[in-house]
Amino acid sequence: MPFDQIFQLSNLLVMPFWLLMILFPHWRWSRRIIATPWIVAPAALLYAVLIVPALAGGALADLANPQLAAIAALLGSPQGATVGWVHFLAFDLFVGRWIYLDSHTRKISAWITSPVLFLVLMVGPLGLLAYLILCLFTGKATPASQPAA
Repeated sequence: MPFDQIFQLSNLLVMPFWLLMILFPHWRWSRRIIATPWIVAPAALLYAVLIVPALAGGALADLANPQLAAIAALLGSPQGATVGWVHFLAFDLFVGRWIYLDSHTRKISAWITSPVLFLVLMVGPLGLLAYLILCLFTGKATPASQPAA
């Protein structure tokens, strides 16, 4: 399958879960489905299928000793962009899942959390930062943020 098709279809692996978290945050099935970390597995598996041949083909050396030009070349191809995109999809979903579950634990309104989840979907680390700041400013930075004893 060409990389442009893999790129397009990869979104289907994660979008149902984002829709549940953002549009149906209080539906009991949303909570049940999102509670399992296995929702990230299809994107992670696709990533593994894409990255293992690249690693065997020499990308491991580029990643072990990263240089800007080598990483730019790696990502500057349809294969590299697809691998990078699937990487983003998997990790952003994992972070979004954590925020969704953590916001329920902290009793933060879904009206506030849903826009933050949308930020995570669009610009992952910025959404994570927004959530961390949200927790501070709402005074809900505890008890979930307490380190385990």
